[in-house]
Amino acid sequence: MKAMLEVCTPTSISYSGTSASITGDGGVEFTACSSLSLNGVFSANYDNYQVVLRGKTPGGAGGLQWFMRLRSSGTDNSTASSYTYQYIYAGATTITANRYTSDKATLWGVYDANELGFTTYYFGPYLSQPTAGRPVGVNSQSGAGIYEFAFTHNQSTSYDGFTLTTAATSMTGLLTVFGFTQ
Repeated sequence: MKAMLEVCTPTSISYSGTSASITGDGGVEFTACSSLSLNGVFSANYDNYQVVLRGKTPGGAGGLQWFMRLRSSGTDNSTASSYTYQYIYAGATTITANRYTSDKATLWGVYDANELGFTTYYFGPYLSQPTAGRPVGVNSQSGAGIYEFAFTHNQSTSYDGFTLTTAATSMTGLLTVFGFTQ
């Protein structure tokens, strides 16, 4: 059987900022938000998901990271040290890497007002087991800066959504959640 992707439209969203709305094709468009929460995108219909996002942050603030917390029944999981993530960054001719443990996972890093795009794979977020994820993306820093992240969340909880936040003053973009059929 051939694997396919199907759009998972949120049952609801909440945000802090200028605007956010669910589009006619099931995506979420957001403008100048400091946080964006999607509810009801993970369900028993799928085990694994892909979130595709294009966006940007305002310039001048230096290293601007995008963060994620898993969410259940409208509440973020922000348990201390429950997210472990590692990253590799390649920009110009420099490669750096590091590992962190936190109350949230970093999905992306961008500098100044560069456009960015990334895809995050979520493995088993709705299952009552630890969740893993793999964000990969590119931005326009140094011509084509590449970030690769991997994260795990160590709690055996069923999650139906996630919240995005940023170290910048705001984030703007469009994202779509897809469930993998098998």
